[in-house]
Amino acid sequence: MLKDIPYEFIAIEGNIGAGKTTLCRMLSAEWGSRLVLEQFSDNPFLPHFYNDAERHAFTVELFFMTERHKQLQEAFNSPDLFNPLTVADYFFIKTLLFAGQNLKKDELNLFRRLFNVLNATFPKPDLLVYLHRPVEVLLRNIAKRGREYEKEISAEYLKTIQDAYFEYFKSETDVPIVVLDVGDKDFTTDAEVYKNIKDKITSLHKNGIGVLELK
Repeated sequence: MLKDIPYEFIAIEGNIGAGKTTLCRMLSAEWGSRLVLEQFSDNPFLPHFYNDAERHAFTVELFFMTERHKQLQEAFNSPDLFNPLTVADYFFIKTLLFAGQNLKKDELNLFRRLFNVLNATFPKPDLLVYLHRPVEVLLRNIAKRGREYEKEISAEYLKTIQDAYFEYFKSETDVPIVVLDVGDKDFTTDAEVYKNIKDKITSLHKNGIGVLELK
C-alpha cells in the first residue's frame, strides 16, 4: 500500500475538534506508517489557559512549542528505512499560528524569534491536509468528547484559529495544501467518506492551496 502513496511526510491539520487525530490513527493503522500525535493533554498549563487566557497564554504556548520540537526532532532524527511514510496530526507552524492569536505583541515578538530558531531544523510536509468543518460542528464535537478543560472554548476563538490557518495557507507556496471540506460528515462510521478522504490524500497535488469537497 505504501508504494501507492506519493509522499513521505503527511501532516493532517485542522481546528480544534475537526477530527485530525482520529483520521491520523485510522490512516496509520491501515497504511502501517509511522504515527506522530501531539501530546496536548500533557500540557499542565492548558486547563488554566482556558480559564484565564491572558494570564497563561505565554506559558501554554511555550510548553507546546518545546514539546512539539522535541517530539518532531526525535521522529525525524531516527528515520525508518523500511517504513518511510510519516503521518502526523500537526505541522510545526501550528505553534506560531496559535501563538499569534493568544499572545500580546511583545510576547509574540519574543516567541517568534524562538520559533524561527527551532523551526529551521524541520522539513516541511510533502503534503499538508486541512480538515475544514463549520464552527458549530466543531463545538458539537468538542462537547461530545467531554474534556473538562475545553468547556470554555468559544465559537469566536475557533473562528480566529480558522482565519489564522487560511491566512497562512495564502502565503505558503512550497507545499501542496489540500483543504478538505468535511462539513458534518463522520468518516469513522461512513466507509465511503473515509475512502473519499484517502483518495484525495493519496492523489498528486501541486504546491499551493486547493479546496476539495467530499462526495
